[in-house]
Amino acid sequence: MALKLSLKPGEKFVLNGAVVQNGDRRATLVLQNRAAVLREKDIMQENEVTTPARRIYFPVMMMYLSTRKDDSLYDEFVLRMTEFMNAITNPDVMTDCVAVSRDVMAGEFYKALNRCRKLIEYEDARLK
Repeated sequence: MALKLSLKPGEKFVLNGAVVQNGDRRATLVLQNRAAVLREKDIMQENEVTTPARRIYFPVMMMYLSTRKDDSLYDEFVLRMTEFMNAITNPDVMTDCVAVSRDVMAGEFYKALNRCRKLIEYEDARLK
């Protein structure tokens, strides 16, 4: 199944580890095969890893973008997810945590990232 990316002028994205920037006009790209793609808005910089949910998102993002298996990233994910799950009581959020873990174990890192965004939204709402 093809992936269609609609890019704003100057928008950046990562494609299989390479940072690519769109030119000065809106553009549409169609990727015909499987590739690791992450839009600029979904890329988290290390200095943005400031909360427990973001500490979960970051190693998952790095596993998704990595071209090789890195056990230290997985270990970091497990540690941070365990800490997060020990601190929450909301059953819906706990279910999301289990789903993220299941996706990571299956190597479905992009799905896990989407679910991690829900954890970040929950956390942001609680911190405000």
